[in-house]
Amino acid sequence: MTTSSTPARSATEVEVENARPGTPDWRVRKVGSEHEIEGFADHVSVLPGESFRLFVSTTTKGFTVEAFRMGWYGGALARRVWAAPRRPGIEQAPARVEGRTNTVTAPWKPSLTVPTQDWPAGSYLLRLRADSGAQRYVPITVRSSDLAGKIAILNGTTTWQAYNLWGGHSLYEGPYGYESRSRAVSFDRPYDKDGAVKFMAYEQPAIALAERLGLPLAYTTDNDLHARPGLLDQARGLAVLGHDEYWSTEMRKATTRARDAGMNIAFLGANEVNRHIRFDATKLGEDRLVICYKGMDDPIAAKRPAEVTIDWRLAAKPWPESDLTGVFYECNPAEAAYVVTRPRHWLFAGTRVRKGQRFPGMVGPEYDRVDLRVKTPRPIEIIAHSPVRCLNLDSHADSAYYTVPSGAGVFAAGTMRWVCAMRGRRCGHGVTDSAKHFVERVTETLLRGMAAGPLGLAHPARDNAERVGS
Repeated sequence: MTTSSTPARSATEVEVENARPGTPDWRVRKVGSEHEIEGFADHVSVLPGESFRLFVSTTTKGFTVEAFRMGWYGGALARRVWAAPRRPGIEQAPARVEGRTNTVTAPWKPSLTVPTQDWPAGSYLLRLRADSGAQRYVPITVRSSDLAGKIAILNGTTTWQAYNLWGGHSLYEGPYGYESRSRAVSFDRPYDKDGAVKFMAYEQPAIALAERLGLPLAYTTDNDLHARPGLLDQARGLAVLGHDEYWSTEMRKATTRARDAGMNIAFLGANEVNRHIRFDATKLGEDRLVICYKGMDDPIAAKRPAEVTIDWRLAAKPWPESDLTGVFYECNPAEAAYVVTRPRHWLFAGTRVRKGQRFPGMVGPEYDRVDLRVKTPRPIEIIAHSPVRCLNLDSHADSAYYTVPSGAGVFAAGTMRWVCAMRGRRCGHGVTDSAKHFVERVTETLLRGMAAGPLGLAHPARDNAERVGS
């Protein structure tokens, strides 16, 4: 008698990496005063084995640096991969502001070179520690050299920089309000606050979940997607995390082309792909300047109207984000319950949700909806349709799923709190631990489906937009 058995599946690189011991002590515990310790890198991303320079300023006599790869690691959530011995500290020059665009840079000298030998691809936080005990992060991505057959995790670096107020100016405000905002923001400066606010809020919980699942993952950034047109050509899926608002033409074209060749996409937030940006070089390298005038005062308006940095929907030839995401950004700030519409949808398998079931606080502070008045892929399914009131507007936030002829499937959460809800009650806003279990299970089902192949072949969308989206 003979027996047959299925060959054992080889462990993925992510599974092997997360089997290693984690490092529970990776968080910033004490930020300290504004300039007590801070720094930035001269690269947004590097390949494994490439080095980068770190620029550090401190008001104390010395500092140390540790590098942590973010993941699951049995619940530790990070692993320390490198540490530098104590270095003498110097307080570097104050921020420099360029008058025409209010662009802030830190005109600093490099403090040390960081090697990345034996660093696996992933999202990293470098933790600076001053002699006083003050700490801050410097984020960097060790990008994957090969995305073939993998789900690409996209770090939303352009949005991190857009909101960065270090030196007094972001793309939203300056010392005198909105009119004194930057029109171009540079990566040649530290991030404000603890150095990784956007990453921790909108990305880290989703990365921990994806790594816990042991799926074949790759890592990249907005800057890389812009600079490398064929980056996604062989990727199985793209995970756009909790808030990635600022996209260039090159980013949109590359992602749309990959979708139309069968790549799945997950938009795990809201207000994604809303702002049109351009990149330019700085003294430290290519594509380290993010340009976004948010209006027709963009100096290229007459000569290059297609590249004017106004919201995509407001361009002379509108290209609303809904053409890619399926949903349309509507309002901020909002706070509402998430309401299930299609409990038997394949994405809700194993959640035991009921039609009309509510998850308090999960919608907000920004939300999207299916709006058939603008360009929207069809067929599209609204699977959660949540009543919301925002700035005297009565409307709905939608989670939606659409498929295209290539077989690709695209999911949009429609709320910026999707990733936050992975923290359960620690998210605040009335979010419950039940919401945590629901969101994690749906995201697991989604990512596993994306890893298996074009979602639309197994789960074609069943259009209900006219019936539900009113």
